[in-house]
Amino acid sequence: MSGLYGLTRPLLFALDAEKAHGATIQLLKAARYWPAGSDDPRLAVDAFGLHFANPLGMGAGFDKHAEIPDSLLRIGFGFTEIGTVTPLPQSGNPQPRLFRLTQDMGVINRFGFNSEGHRAVYKRLAARIGKKGIVGVNIGTNKDAADRGDDYVAGISTFADCASYFTINVSSPNTPGLRDLQQAQVLDDLLARVLEARDIAAGRAGRKPVLLKIAPDLTLADLDDVVRVSRQRQIDGMIVANTTVTRPAYLRSPERAQSGGLSGKPLFELSTTMLAETFKRVENQFPLIGAGGIHDAQSTIDKIEAGASLLQLYSAIVFEGPALIGKIKKGLLDHMQSNTISSISAMTGVRAHEWPRKRI
Repeated sequence: MSGLYGLTRPLLFALDAEKAHGATIQLLKAARYWPAGSDDPRLAVDAFGLHFANPLGMGAGFDKHAEIPDSLLRIGFGFTEIGTVTPLPQSGNPQPRLFRLTQDMGVINRFGFNSEGHRAVYKRLAARIGKKGIVGVNIGTNKDAADRGDDYVAGISTFADCASYFTINVSSPNTPGLRDLQQAQVLDDLLARVLEARDIAAGRAGRKPVLLKIAPDLTLADLDDVVRVSRQRQIDGMIVANTTVTRPAYLRSPERAQSGGLSGKPLFELSTTMLAETFKRVENQFPLIGAGGIHDAQSTIDKIEAGASLLQLYSAIVFEGPALIGKIKKGLLDHMQSNTISSISAMTGVRAHEWPRKRI
């Protein structure tokens, strides 16, 4: 697959970014038939009651409609997360809405939760019930929902028997008002309803972990509230962080002026600082998934040492291709060997207090 990506990359980059993404999905469908590889046991992570063969996951937004979860697992990810999925189909924002910042190894998107809806996505995931591999479901709300809490509850109920875990997405910047759900009182009510739905569904489908995905643009006071509510409600974990609406001054790509959420390498400093601040506040009550700006082995190590038990990639795969997965794993193992580290958990959070409070 790495060789194939090398051959097709010039063609993909000649296409509009969203069309190239669709073509990549089609190419990756072939990988579902490949033999599964194995990972060094030192890369294994136990979190949320699940066993991950390695800590690298594909972040939500890549496989929005659950078309290729098994292909992503076959090419080396330890888990994958599909979605965001909304109850009813919706087209999202007008195109163009996806932009490569090639000079900066970044991406800006303003998709707006384009989704085929619960019914179509459930049909695909139900077909793989009983298969190995951790596949999370990222759930969201329709843009015109009368009660957004109802949409999240519907997502829990619909996918309870085929999701390895759930992610509650209240942090996309591309659905008007969505980030308001991170406000303490609103978030408390939402998590109460979601967790009640999870517990009801557990009777027929088993208890599934529920994670909360937060924005990197929260103030530290806002973060205090989010972590306090999350701890009180005893969620299973958090993903830190989604895309940012800020724009670093050093961006060079012409597309930097586009509106939407920025991801990729330019997000690394902000998201990792937010990760470290979250780790300090959580006090080991639940694990964190670090997302935002991972682009090589060193940035992966930095995320883990800032507080991540697991990690999610997306934008870097656009620029580097699937070969990046193996490079990161090798870099992690080399680091562990050189420093006599026996497990990922032994690295988690060891440098969280060294991260400065920049740009928050």
